Amino acid sequence: MSRKVSRQLTEAELRLMNVLWKRGPATVAEITDGLKADPPLAYNTVLTTLRILESKGFVRHKKESRAFIYEASVAQEEASRSALRQLLARFFNNSPELLVANLLKDEQIRKRDLERVRKLIAE
Repeated sequence: MSRKVSRQLTEAELRLMNVLWKRGPATVAEITDGLKADPPLAYNTVLTTLRILESKGFVRHKKESRAFIYEASVAQEEASRSALRQLLARFFNNSPELLVANLLKDEQIRKRDLERVRKLIAE
């Protein structure tokens, strides 16, 4: 039995998506150049990952001359909301209250961030 395709972004996929969201449509070579990878990713690795992203519906491509131009087909905000919904479902029983309570209990949260949260709640 084959493995179910996840609709969520892996870390490697997210890195490529961040390049596309930042720079817009690009070739595989331009995406490879836009990655801050140490060691750098191979062209074929980037191409394979783009094909996976396309099968998941995050990316589409068009042919211009001899090159394929890839572009994001999902906005960054939409991908973020989807990831947050998955996090809520998996770890917090679909409860935004439990998520926020967990965040507020984190000892590393800065006072400035807490103040911004209070203002958002007040609004």
